[in-house]
Amino acid sequence: MLYYLFDYLNTQLNIPGTGIFQYISFRAAMAILLSLTITMIFGKTLINKLRNLQVSDEIRNLGLEGEQQKKGTPTMGGLIILAAILLPTLLFARINNVYILLMLVSTIWLGIVGFLDDYIKVFKKNKEGLAGRFKILGQVGLGFIVATTLYFNQHVKTKEFIKVSDVTEEYIKENNLTPKLIDNQMMLVRDHKATTTTIPFLKTAEFDYADLLKFVGDSYKDFNYIIYLLVVIFIITAVSNGANITDGIDGLAAGTSAIIGVVLGLFAYLSGNIVFSQYLNIMYIPHLEEMVIFAGAFVGACVGFLWYNSFPAQVFMGDTGSLAIGGIIASFSIMVRKELLIPILCGIFLVENLSVMIQVSYFKYTKKKYGEGRRIFKMSPLHHHYQKSGFHEAKIVTRFWIIGIMLAIATIITLKVR
Repeated sequence: MLYYLFDYLNTQLNIPGTGIFQYISFRAAMAILLSLTITMIFGKTLINKLRNLQVSDEIRNLGLEGEQQKKGTPTMGGLIILAAILLPTLLFARINNVYILLMLVSTIWLGIVGFLDDYIKVFKKNKEGLAGRFKILGQVGLGFIVATTLYFNQHVKTKEFIKVSDVTEEYIKENNLTPKLIDNQMMLVRDHKATTTTIPFLKTAEFDYADLLKFVGDSYKDFNYIIYLLVVIFIITAVSNGANITDGIDGLAAGTSAIIGVVLGLFAYLSGNIVFSQYLNIMYIPHLEEMVIFAGAFVGACVGFLWYNSFPAQVFMGDTGSLAIGGIIASFSIMVRKELLIPILCGIFLVENLSVMIQVSYFKYTKKKYGEGRRIFKMSPLHHHYQKSGFHEAKIVTRFWIIGIMLAIATIITLKVR
């Protein structure tokens, strides 16, 4: 909102200094500062309010060191994260941008799903929380919104770069293209709208999800939307569940998500800049650069939340925060067309998810075969395995953060290693 106010002051009244809001870097920095301020200052007030309302999660007796000391710690702290994301974004981003609107919807949507789960656990005293089928329904609903918007909205498109020397004059006239000088080369820039994404490690390689249906014959492109919808739903469900599972010890989910947010913000900036995208030979996605403001607010919210969530935690984010964080990361990745990098970038979430799946599957298999269930890990998710192995949770979190940073660097390197 402030963008439009200062744009008016600059263009209509010519007030010196008001043009600074035109710069993405300035607005992103302000979004980070405001989100940090909200979490660090107003977070304390919310924590006290939650404590007075006795909004604390039930601590199960898992035999883990220090778990009983966590009794009475307020939960639903994800409300702090949501406020620290939404307010700076509304103030500093151009809210008529389709990507910003979609990220706001994603944040609120899964934030509500997570809030309902926490509310049932805390106030209804039902430790199971929101029924699993309703959580899945919420994730599928968000997947439908994201996929439908990205597929049908007229403002969602990529631009394809073509060297003038590679085409004929007839092709240029037929497609009504105008040559432009980009990075000292005459290039043609053509609007391209399709269900494509970037394939990591391969140069100039893009993958269209519609190609998954080539086996049905020449009419396979008629099913573009359906296959894209299924892919988006799968990604959002998997990543949001991964973030939810990772939120098991103090500071792990928030710190890991902050690292991921920095990389996604970088991708948004590069893909939304015509010069950098052409230089790196990646998709140019017009108007995507505005997502840097949202990424700044997201990173600031996660880092600021660590002020109270780092060991020993004064508040837990609960499903209100973890489901929303997972949905944000998944939706953001899809919008920047880097969702195939999720297994690397979100490697912590992936491993945590897999550890639970492997543990449960192996337990059921051995129980059926030998009459008693056996385990691969001492406990799942994986961070509990290390707790059972005698590692202090602060050390586990720090080491997971280091691994997360390494995975983030590896993800950035894919821009050049192709």
